[in-house]
Amino acid sequence: MIKQVKTCYNVAAQTRHKGAYAIKTESHKISLFQTVMLALGSLIGSGWLFGSWEASKIAGPASIISWIIGGAVIGIIAYTYIELGAMFPQSGAMSKYAQYSHGPLLGFIAAWANWVSLVTLIPIEAVAAVQYMSTWPWKWANWTHQFIDNGSVTTEGLLLVFVFIIIFTLLNYWSVTLLTRFTSLISIFKIGVPLLTIIMMTMTSFHPGNYGNSLSTFMPYGSAPIFAATTVSGIIFSFDAFQTVINMGGEVRDPKRNIGRGIALSLTISGVIYIVLQSTYITSISPDLLAKVDWHGITFNSPFADLAIMLGIYWLSVLLYMDAFVSPFGTGVSFVASTGRALYAMASNHHVPAFIGKVNMKYGIPQKAILVNMFLSMVMVSIFRTWGTLASVISTSTLIAYLTGPVTVVSLRKMAPKFKRPVTLAAINFWAPLAFVLASLATYWAMWPTTIEVILVILLGFPLYFYYEWKSGWTDFRKQLKSSAWMIGYLIFISIASYIGSHEFNGQDWIKYPYDFVLVIVVSLVFYYWGIRTYYHSRYFDEAQALNERAVQLDEK
Repeated sequence: MIKQVKTCYNVAAQTRHKGAYAIKTESHKISLFQTVMLALGSLIGSGWLFGSWEASKIAGPASIISWIIGGAVIGIIAYTYIELGAMFPQSGAMSKYAQYSHGPLLGFIAAWANWVSLVTLIPIEAVAAVQYMSTWPWKWANWTHQFIDNGSVTTEGLLLVFVFIIIFTLLNYWSVTLLTRFTSLISIFKIGVPLLTIIMMTMTSFHPGNYGNSLSTFMPYGSAPIFAATTVSGIIFSFDAFQTVINMGGEVRDPKRNIGRGIALSLTISGVIYIVLQSTYITSISPDLLAKVDWHGITFNSPFADLAIMLGIYWLSVLLYMDAFVSPFGTGVSFVASTGRALYAMASNHHVPAFIGKVNMKYGIPQKAILVNMFLSMVMVSIFRTWGTLASVISTSTLIAYLTGPVTVVSLRKMAPKFKRPVTLAAINFWAPLAFVLASLATYWAMWPTTIEVILVILLGFPLYFYYEWKSGWTDFRKQLKSSAWMIGYLIFISIASYIGSHEFNGQDWIKYPYDFVLVIVVSLVFYYWGIRTYYHSRYFDEAQALNERAVQLDEK
């Protein structure tokens, strides 16, 4: 993956001042298999190591429904991006779509939100590795036990997290071709360990009665936690990396077919693995333990490794401790590259300092962007010190960025009917508003105050944007504001809804559950239809047209 990133940056650095768009020749593009392996390598990270435990702690056995809901939410959102990915196959594409239809302000909001999620993903993988280290059972490793306290990273643990972040960064700073040659092998290993865990734990301890014998025992905490677990326990986060395929769009062979196939296959494979893992976790817990402490009371620092030790499968626990490095390490290294790419894209749009986007011509890497991301990753993990909180931050910021996809794809149908569409999605006028509503609900499920905290982090980018608009003379700013007002209004609305919502989602309970869902659905639809009516023809639309024509021409050849 990093090798592909390096090539992309080299070409981009050579062409950015000429206004050209770098699209690789067919012989250098990656196949469908490689695309799926790259996506799975990003999808299967720390989510499987913690998600099952986090979800069952919140929703009990009904947490298996949370995984189905989370997969459906991301799957429907991803569906709306397939058409865009095929129309504009380019690197860092997720940071650019919104500006094509609604101009640079909305584009900046979407790119900034997506970047916030990526810059938080780097430390969450480091936290996962450190948290599993903290329960190493060997006597010589007693010094690792001080890294985590009540699920939160301690000062000592934070220093080690910083070390991992630095290692992730250095591996991308000069690029490591040796590592990237084994991308597919690493991905297969990351799939193999969860599958082996499923088999061994099912053979050793299988208690289907843990699902309960009635609706009340299946959902011991009610129905609301099923939805809360979808965002809070990292389920949305676990499926988020489908965007790897979108962001590699310019490097995928036959994007007309393989972008959609890559997304569908990687989400389906990872979804099946995650759901079966959740079921395995539920049925492997001792009924006697559940009788004593219930699902809320099960406390693990290294969930599957701790469970393997509890079941007496010591060799599996050692393998899981190893995988706790391989899975997060592989994902962390990959997303350092993706995060650098996102920040590079913002710099190319002239709304962050230009030096950040400067590419080192020798290595083909935006080294300053990677260093800035390293520093900000350390800041994020210093503020949000638990895996679950970091997962919520990633999920919420990503969902806010995803809100623009359904609006953009429908807006471009209206404003650019003559654009060439290698893939034309069926029933988009049904799926797009549904995707917008589901993203809104999942954002609400993140709970107060996480919602407002993430939105404030996103709003922190506004002064930077306004500064560069001031330098450029506020070109078309009134049109930008009018075209983006729906998103600004939406962010205000979802913050208020989170605060006044039901106590099940940490609100003031002014609006009871499930009527809070009705409020979010109805008002979100208002903002969606507002958004698809406020597109405008900016200079970025002209860039999109040129890219679309060139990409389709090359695809036809």
